[in-house]
Amino acid sequence: MQKLVSHSIALLLLLSAFVLNGKAQEQKIGYVDTDYILSQMSEYQGIQQQLRSTSSEWNAQLEKMKKEIEQLKEDYQAKEILYTDELKEKKQQEIQNKVQQRQQYLDQKFGAEGEYFQKQKELLEPIQRKVFNAINTVAKRQNFDFVFDRAESSNMLYGVEKWNLNEDVLQELGVTLNEASN
Repeated sequence: MQKLVSHSIALLLLLSAFVLNGKAQEQKIGYVDTDYILSQMSEYQGIQQQLRSTSSEWNAQLEKMKKEIEQLKEDYQAKEILYTDELKEKKQQEIQNKVQQRQQYLDQKFGAEGEYFQKQKELLEPIQRKVFNAINTVAKRQNFDFVFDRAESSNMLYGVEKWNLNEDVLQELGVTLNEASN
């Protein structure tokens, strides 16, 4: 939220400066939607499928571990009255160890520095660089001063379709659109 506010303030200050200087009409501003552009690229769709497949395998392992923990808890509750204090403690520790192992696996695979995000970065970075370079090429060729990203996570709320550069960027990337996706 704080990032959104700071981006909005920066954009307003930038636009205000141009209006105050009487240069707003001299500036050429365009926008793209990188989420849309990426969704049109078969390369990106392949990467997304690969990531889904990998995460499905890991989620299946997490589910298996969860069921093991639940089974241990059920067994413990069913037999708790039969256990000595020493055996109760041992069984509780066994359950706690399984819970910790599952959490470690979850962190290793999906944590902030986990394998999923590392793999995602490794696979997506080249395609994102390619899109960025295509946006720069289109912007320079068409003499745009600014190009904003209207992707889901951006703070651009409105843009006149005339300045939408998605088609030009896709063309620069060599991606042909089918009629259904327009």
